[in-house]
Amino acid sequence: MMVVAALLSLLLVGLFIRVSKARGWGQPVRKDGPQTHLSKEGTPTAGGVPFVVALALVFFPLYLTGNAGGPRELLIMLTALGMGLIGGADDLLKVRSRMTGSGRKELLAREKFPLQLIVGLAFAWFAAPLAAHELVPGFGQIGDILLLTLVMVGSVNAFNFTDGVDGLLGGVAIIVLLPLLALSPSAALLVAVLLGFLWFNAHPARVFMGDMGSHAIGAIAAGAYVLYADVWLLPIAAIVPVAAVLSVIIQVTYFKRTGKRFFKMTPIHHHFELSGWPETHVAMRFWVVTAIATAGVWWMLGGRP
Repeated sequence: MMVVAALLSLLLVGLFIRVSKARGWGQPVRKDGPQTHLSKEGTPTAGGVPFVVALALVFFPLYLTGNAGGPRELLIMLTALGMGLIGGADDLLKVRSRMTGSGRKELLAREKFPLQLIVGLAFAWFAAPLAAHELVPGFGQIGDILLLTLVMVGSVNAFNFTDGVDGLLGGVAIIVLLPLLALSPSAALLVAVLLGFLWFNAHPARVFMGDMGSHAIGAIAAGAYVLYADVWLLPIAAIVPVAAVLSVIIQVTYFKRTGKRFFKMTPIHHHFELSGWPETHVAMRFWVVTAIATAGVWWMLGGRP
């Protein structure tokens, strides 16, 4: 079914690009960012929508026929769709703003974050009892629920920050999920639909992912590692998303204290672009770093599967 998922994603993303270009659903580009990105102005965005749709169209028939795992898989997928809808609302505002030339350009952090917390808390409530042992010794299940909520929300935002260079997030996500392919059907299907998406997102990208896709990726990565591996292994495999978040935190903190920038631009992949790395080198080298970290995780898991 991974082949079916990949081909369906390829079909839907390609169709989405054609419709987007016909209707002018293009992505505005930051003027203060890398100058090489200015040529991307008008590239269709929200490309995560069709591959998330492809993911759902393959997963739910498999699940209903008993071929996509049990309740853990349903929990992962529903969480991914919940987070994806939050990101999708952000994508919709961006597209509508560009089309009309007015209106809100995106969800504010104070709107997005509480919604993410609600979905993350719902995931943690059902996931915590499935843990083999206490994740936060001495605090019982309440401690585990709080930790898993933060892990889910943190993962969604970390993978979201990683998006910004052609092919970067899709490649990173595929590598991070490799150790879990034989354990989690939702992770395996996500890898498949991402392959279909990367056909069009490889440099020079014909479509950008947008928030719906990055939110769903972060949710599935967190859910799969929590329920099938070890929550503490996720930040090791996802070293690039973690670095993206930390770079933003460092940049904001340093600027507030000194009035100067610590990095040339954040998230950190833009710092390397402004330091002279071609966009393709940034993506490839970040994939290599992710592969090394994920190989270490695979070894810690005992070489599974």
